[in-house]
Amino acid sequence: MNDRVEKIRTALQRALHPVQLEIIDDSAAHAGHPGAALSGGGHFSTLIVSEAFNGKSTVQRHQLVYQALGELMRTDIHALAIKALTPAEFQQPSQRKTDR
Repeated sequence: MNDRVEKIRTALQRALHPVQLEIIDDSAAHAGHPGAALSGGGHFSTLIVSEAFNGKSTVQRHQLVYQALGELMRTDIHALAIKALTPAEFQQPSQRKTDR
C-alpha cells in the first residue's frame, strides 16, 4: 500500500477512531492535471464511519476530517472526496456505496 494512504489512515484512525475506513488513491485517474503534477498526485476518496460524526452536519464532519489530516492537506493531499457517516447511517444499504 502506498505511503500517503498509510499516512492518511494513521491520522484518521488516531483522531476519529473509525469503525470503518476506506481510502482509495485516485491519483492515476488525474495524471496530467496541473495541481496533481505539483503534488505528485494526491487525489483520494474516503469512506469514514465514526461515532465522532453523531449530531454533526456534513460541513462539521468534513471539518473534523480536515483537522485530523492537518498538514497532510498541504503536503500530501491535492484533492479529497469524503463520505463521512455515523455507524447508524452506514447500516442503511443506500449509504454504503461510495460516490466514486
